[in-house]
Amino acid sequence: MQQCIVHLIRNSFRYAGRRHRDGIVKALKPVCTASSEAAAKDRFAEFKAEWGQRYPAIVQLWESSWASVRALRRSTTWRSASVICTTNAIESINARYRRAVRARGHFPHEQAALKCLYLVTRSLDPTGGGRARWVMRWKPALNAFAITFAGRFEGTAH
Repeated sequence: MQQCIVHLIRNSFRYAGRRHRDGIVKALKPVCTASSEAAAKDRFAEFKAEWGQRYPAIVQLWESSWASVRALRRSTTWRSASVICTTNAIESINARYRRAVRARGHFPHEQAALKCLYLVTRSLDPTGGGRARWVMRWKPALNAFAITFAGRFEGTAH
């Protein structure tokens, strides 16, 4: 099951011919950026009418993943189209954690493992200069999460 919109779109390309990819992206974009779930379903119906006959596997892929797409979009709100629903950053850091742990083999105690993961995390931005860029890129997401999960973020508790 697809866990993010970006991967779902990429996986859709497995079933599409290269010459139709631009058209498929153009038809799926309104589904991903719809202002509500009902509007997204309407846009998906339009996509299905246009491309369903030629690529039924893509339609089936989206229909089988709709519950996770709906849950993901609901957690980031349908209105926050500027929030890119992807797990790439999470997958990237998990891969780095796995690589570091695999390279060291075993740890004498839990604190040693936590220190290793801390150092890996710090090495993602060794100078600290990227923090300002990171914060700017995540502002729309943080706003959406602060509204959706009020009380879980510092300064949003009522």
